[in-house]
Amino acid sequence: MTEEELQLAAFEIILHSGTARTSVHEAFAAMKEGKYDEAREKLDAADAELLEAHHAQTDLLQKYASGTEVKIEIIMVHAQDHLMTTMTLKEVALEMITLYQRLDEK
Repeated sequence: MTEEELQLAAFEIILHSGTARTSVHEAFAAMKEGKYDEAREKLDAADAELLEAHHAQTDLLQKYASGTEVKIEIIMVHAQDHLMTTMTLKEVALEMITLYQRLDEK
């Protein structure tokens, strides 16, 4: 795998996880206003973007598993950090939407 291919894959992961992160933050804003359906739509949009990022990640892992040399560069570490942080943030958002709804019921 060339350095350019690796960088393109890293930027694809960063792009999609960054877009997902924006959707999660929009979901937080909707939750604060009690707009739970809108929040869930934003989280669904985040899921779609995370899936795209995951596809790019899986492609790299499959290449590595098949014997293709995949050198680790700092941009890929950065991309993985973006992806995992956004995935964690989305999981927190899913818990928070439940908590917000329970508080509204009281």
